[in-house]
This record gives sequence, structure tokens and C-alpha cells, in this order.
Amino acid sequence: MRDNIRIRLEEGNRKYIEVVDSARLKDTAENGQHPYAIVVCCADSRVVPEQIFGAGIGDLFVIRVAGNVLDRHQLGSIEYAAGHLDCDHIVVLGHTGCGAVTAALSGGGDGFIQYITDDILEAVGDERDPYKASCLNVQHAVGILKKEFNEHPEIGGALIEGAIYDIASGEVRWLDE
Repeated sequence: MRDNIRIRLEEGNRKYIEVVDSARLKDTAENGQHPYAIVVCCADSRVVPEQIFGAGIGDLFVIRVAGNVLDRHQLGSIEYAAGHLDCDHIVVLGHTGCGAVTAALSGGGDGFIQYITDDILEAVGDERDPYKASCLNVQHAVGILKKEFNEHPEIGGALIEGAIYDIASGEVRWLDE
């Protein structure tokens, strides 16, 4: 079974190489990346920011972690993109049907997953509706980012927004605070 997965990955890479914009690959390899937005999103395989936003190679600086939660690692990555790549637009992208939110609402998780579910439970408080909880989780992360950027102006004056991606329709709904 694992051999079949490896073969599938290798075939996928061959197909990618056939269709990828080789000039864009060469340009970003030689001249670096210049993304226009930072997207913090869930690691869910149904949430693919480059496809959702019609972006190509080098367009988005994507940080993926289950439940789109933030810790020092994600904050460091955001700081790098904002401060060193001059990327001044940050989107925290949650989604419907989030397994991390569902796990948090149903009592948390075991092992390392509990770090994620504890963060989500802190964000959602007493809310038990999965959609509303996902929105609160995004808004919580947006609040953390706004606080960090206010306390550390050296990383720039980024626009920070939250949004929810609907995994059934493909639509992004922006959360205006």
C-alpha cells in the first residue's frame, strides 16, 4: 500500500512538472518570492489557498496548521513574511467542517492534538455551534495578530482579516469585525 502511495506521489510530481509555469519557477528561484498575502489556514486537505484564491507560485505565503491556531512558530513565520518579504496583508482562513473545531467541541483531543483543541476551546468559549465556533476561532487568531503587530510595529502595518471558506460551495466569506 505504501509503495502505491509513493508511486502516486511520483506520478503527480511528473504531471506537475509538465504543466507548471517553468518561467515562473525560474523567476522565483533566481529572484526570490514576493507574495502579496500571508494566509494562515487549516492543514485540512480540502483547503488549498492557492486554488481558492486563484494564486500561483510565489503569490501567497501560506502557513498551514490544524485549526488555523497560532503559536510562536506560526507567529515567527508571519513575522518573517511581513518583515522580510514586505507582505502587508494577512488572512486567517478558517473553514466549515473543520475537524479540529469539531474535536474541540466534542471534548478535546488526546496527545499533541490537545494543544490544538485547547487553543480552540479558549477561542470559542461556550459556543457549541460548529460554524459559529469556527468564526470565533478565526476572530481569536485575528485578535492575536492585531495585538502582536501593534506591540511590534517593526514588522509592519499589515492589514489583518479573517474569513471562512465553505468546503461545500468553495465560497470565501469575509468576517468583518
